[in-house]
Amino acid sequence: MNTYMAKPAEIERKWYVVDADGMVLGRLASQVANILRGKNKTIYTPHVDTGDFVIIVNADKVILTGKKLDQKIYYHHSGYAGGLKEVKYRALMAQKPEFAVRHAVVGMLPKGSLGRQMADKLKVYAGSEHPHAAQKPEKLELEK
Repeated sequence: MNTYMAKPAEIERKWYVVDADGMVLGRLASQVANILRGKNKTIYTPHVDTGDFVIIVNADKVILTGKKLDQKIYYHHSGYAGGLKEVKYRALMAQKPEFAVRHAVVGMLPKGSLGRQMADKLKVYAGSEHPHAAQKPEKLELEK
């Protein structure tokens, strides 16, 4: 019996739309990361990008449980001495909700060139509109 290895040329990619309205950020991110990796398919191969495209709409309506909205902090560094910046998630969700959702999903993908290739298939929008109607995306219901 031989192990099946997917080849990049024979992978069929679908487009999915996920409505993030009222979903918990971490649960949404882990389920979307599995779809981007292709772990929901029978042809999953760890060293090949077998995942599908995912469009997340209503990213501004995602929720964080407990006190995370005020206690969770996003850090980044400017590269200069004393350039450590910090933003609480309440302010981050008010300014750039797409970034917060994208950051959570990309953090659950593999690191390296394969993970960046998977992250490119993620499209996040704060509102309910998206410009990918030509791809005919299917609506995907995730567990809440």
